[in-house]
Amino acid sequence: QVQLVESGGGLVQPGGSLRLSCAASGSIFGTGIMGWYRQAPGKQRELVATIRSGGVTIYADFVKGRFAISRDNSKNTMFLQMNSLKPEDTAVYYCNFGGAKFGDWGQGTQVTVSS
Repeated sequence: QVQLVESGGGLVQPGGSLRLSCAASGSIFGTGIMGWYRQAPGKQRELVATIRSGGVTIYADFVKGRFAISRDNSKNTMFLQMNSLKPEDTAVYYCNFGGAKFGDWGQGTQVTVSS
């Protein structure tokens, strides 16, 4: 099992930026798929972006061109750079290791986009 801890959330104005981090424990970090998911109030959790150990990325359509996922396997850390934030990006953002169905989850970090 991989322990995951997110950080970097907060309150930001529309059009602003935030950078989320996910620190992972466990030596298998570098071998698996990782991702960011989010859940807004009253909505289901949804995929934001994933990144494989080799660096291949997938993004949800609603964040393409605005968000960038990356990972540093040497530091067991994954990032999500979020630019041009919109009010509809407001949600709890979760870090995942190993896929949504059977993987491990962090506790989440709140992102609020509001003026």
